[in-house]
Amino acid sequence: MLTIRDIEYELTAIRAQGAGGQNVNKVSSAIHLRFDIHASSLSDWLKARLLDSKDKRITAGGVLVIKAQQFRTQEANKRDAIKRLHDIVNAANHMLPTRRATRPTYGSQKRRLESKTQRGRVKALRGRIGHE
Repeated sequence: MLTIRDIEYELTAIRAQGAGGQNVNKVSSAIHLRFDIHASSLSDWLKARLLDSKDKRITAGGVLVIKAQQFRTQEANKRDAIKRLHDIVNAANHMLPTRRATRPTYGSQKRRLESKTQRGRVKALRGRIGHE
């Protein structure tokens, strides 16, 4: 689990979008988090992996922009944005194990073929009955 120092990202308070009554025009409760991938202390491998991802939040200049406006308070939105940043970086750091192809066992092959022949017998019995 990687942690990112708070000097590596920039937090900016902005006004939240959407409905919110009279308070929405006065209070800047949403947060923009900007994380420059190139200037970060992450490993080169992880930087390349983040930049190669198809995430629309990463700009052409290599800056990850996260907008947090789910909560009413600025502090809660800050925590949410930082948590989402850590989640994105840790997801890019996670490698799936390589898949090794396996063969079906002898018994499973035999059971499969027996069920196919049994099904064929059932269908063969559905034919027309000959009249003399």
